[in-house]
Amino acid sequence: MEKIVKLASENGILIFTKSSCCLCYTVQILFQELGVRPRAHEIDGDPEGKEIEKALTRMGCSGPVPAVFISGKLVGSTNEVMTLHLSGSLVPLIRPYQQRTMSQ
Repeated sequence: MEKIVKLASENGILIFTKSSCCLCYTVQILFQELGVRPRAHEIDGDPEGKEIEKALTRMGCSGPVPAVFISGKLVGSTNEVMTLHLSGSLVPLIRPYQQRTMSQ
């Protein structure tokens, strides 16, 4: 969907969320703890929310939320983000967007 691609390309780190989703909140907190402020787009507050949700599923997001995009590319949902984090691969992806120096 065009809206997804446009929002993802305009924001370094974008998370499609729902206001009532605890996993969405958890992923947002993870990014904040890693020193980045992702843009959260709540699809339950978007008039096109149902279409966005369907499009995210078609794009391969297992959730459909949270759906995390970094540098305009779909990273995935909670499982993919946590796998990247635990393997040490997430920090290099987000380094350009970190607001403070993280100790390694």
